[in-house]
Amino acid sequence: MLNLKGKVAVVIGLGQTGTDGWGIGAACAVALAQQGAVIFGGNRSLPSTAKTTETIASKGGQCDVMVVDATSSDSVKALVDACVTKHGRIDILIANVGQSQPGCPATMSESTWDSQMDINLKSVYLACHHVLPVMEQQPNGGAIVCVSSIAGLRYIGKPQIAYNTAKAAINQFVKATAVIYAKRGVRLNSVVPGLMETPYTKSLSTRFAVEGGYEQFKKMRDDQVPMGKMGDAWDVANAVVFLVSDEARYITGQKLVVDGGITSSTGPT
Repeated sequence: MLNLKGKVAVVIGLGQTGTDGWGIGAACAVALAQQGAVIFGGNRSLPSTAKTTETIASKGGQCDVMVVDATSSDSVKALVDACVTKHGRIDILIANVGQSQPGCPATMSESTWDSQMDINLKSVYLACHHVLPVMEQQPNGGAIVCVSSIAGLRYIGKPQIAYNTAKAAINQFVKATAVIYAKRGVRLNSVVPGLMETPYTKSLSTRFAVEGGYEQFKKMRDDQVPMGKMGDAWDVANAVVFLVSDEARYITGQKLVVDGGITSSTGPT
């Protein structure tokens, strides 16, 4: 089950802020490597990938990482070309880059809107733009997972209109592209995390100026989830591993929501 031995996985966004806990992209890279995949990663900074690469290496896996600007076509193309040069193919793509900035339509600056579209949505387009031509030429095609968010499905308690919009667009991008590439052997799905406790989450309490600091912010988020607590990066990573595996070979154009029940709820239970 979930055997990825010999498969080559490009993971864009496998670094994380700090070493306290695990970020989603980092956990995805480690989980894929644990199932046998060879990791070829792209990240905006190399130091932030140290925990990922060291963990994979300690378990006997292989992980190369390049500096990549996920919003630059030339930079993403360089990553894809380097992977193909080294490994000859790309079997898996994980597009994980994302960031949330506060603001509603009346208060958010145009520059913030544009940058949010670039980092959350354009990054997905560019990753697929450069990887799809590689995958469709391969006998076994490939599998792509784009990381969305429940913020693209419903309002989750804080104003972040650009992030909401971009994450919703990712789900539709995946659905439409999956249909276009279905007969070409390439599957596309999105994983939709709910409220997850990651190193990045801890920075949100400051960004959104939450009174009481992180502990209050954590309690607020835990209380929003029907299961009573936030998930973590491994909950998302395990879903990603399934979606790229042969066990999911007949699944494409779908979104797998990993949220402890929050999007099925009408409010606190």
